[in-house]
Amino acid sequence: MKKKIALLTLLFIALLIIDASAQCAMCRATVETNLSEGRGAFGTGINFGILYLLSAPYLLIGGLILLWYKVGKKELKARTALEKQLSDIYKK
Repeated sequence: MKKKIALLTLLFIALLIIDASAQCAMCRATVETNLSEGRGAFGTGINFGILYLLSAPYLLIGGLILLWYKVGKKELKARTALEKQLSDIYKK
């Protein structure tokens, strides 16, 4: 069940990425047009907006990796404690 959910999530994300990649060319064309007309402030605002939107997926993925690391570390500690208890029981 978890594999199906993970596969559907990856498929959904892949479809979103295809849609999002088309927007960069339009933003760039808008900025180039405004810069050639002498309106540089608009281009700067769009560039900051693009960087802001670009940072969100990286922060999300970084948070998920951190969560995965902490949960794995906690499970490893529990597994190690259980193995120690078992080894103590069977040594006697």
